[in-house]
Amino acid sequence: MVRFLLKKLFIFIVAMFSISTITFFILKAIPGDPFAQAENLPEEVLKSLYAHYGLDKPILVQYLQYLKGIITLDLGPSYVYQGRTVNQILKDGLPVSAILGLESFIVVVLFGGLLGSFAAIEKNKWQESVIVIFTSILVSIPNFVLASLLQYFLAMKLHILPIARFDSFLHTILPTMTLSALPIAFISRLIRNSLLETDKKDYIQTAIAKGLSPGRVFFYHTLKNSLIPVVAYLGPLLTYLITGSFVIEKVFAIPGMGMWMIQSILARDYTVIMGLTIFYSFLLLSLNLATDIACAFLDPRILLFDKKREMLNEPTI
Repeated sequence: MVRFLLKKLFIFIVAMFSISTITFFILKAIPGDPFAQAENLPEEVLKSLYAHYGLDKPILVQYLQYLKGIITLDLGPSYVYQGRTVNQILKDGLPVSAILGLESFIVVVLFGGLLGSFAAIEKNKWQESVIVIFTSILVSIPNFVLASLLQYFLAMKLHILPIARFDSFLHTILPTMTLSALPIAFISRLIRNSLLETDKKDYIQTAIAKGLSPGRVFFYHTLKNSLIPVVAYLGPLLTYLITGSFVIEKVFAIPGMGMWMIQSILARDYTVIMGLTIFYSFLLLSLNLATDIACAFLDPRILLFDKKREMLNEPTI
């Protein structure tokens, strides 16, 4: 297990370094800067701004300062929002995006798990067909279209929920419904397919032949051994729900990280773009690492397979 963890940690560090480097040089290669968009700025003022933010230094010096900021958790100041740092923007936007993402995650796991399990239990029946059609509809509707439909019917016509903003729990319901629609479809299909595949295993048939009740077979054998692909999906899913709500936050006027990212891209606020990208990457890689560890605990064969693969790759003398 220790060797497995060290290997995953090494991959994590290499991936973070690669993402940080690629992000920095891609943004530096894009023509223009946040100050060039300002109209009628004298050349002396531009030179003063470049010197103040260190943009007049060689690219290698800027890159080393950028890496130092990441290591020291100081992502630098915003070029556009005067008096604000990237750390402050993260502090303001992260709680909002996290609340929306965690609510959506709970909804996805609950409803996706129930739909997938029910579809597997009622296989080859009309209930399964209804669930398959319903999830296909969720997959086919873009989230911004679904957001507009929910706003129109539930907010404007029926006046059940507020149309936008983020002032109370009621304001989170529509964006949560929109954000969780697609993942519900994916996780329900994943659980359904995993349960049906596990149901064909010999040990399931043996358990049934022993006279165990269908409920005991399902909860203690089928469901437990079907969780690995589901758990592997939960890490990227949570990252998507927290960081993948750019369009949703824009439609519902939610002041989360997605709103800050869109505004920073439009304003070419490079430090904010790089800071949010690094944070998103760190979150994704961290959750993937946690997912790999959880899968290894659920199925120790993963550690055995990883060890055998390393032995096969070792050069022979």
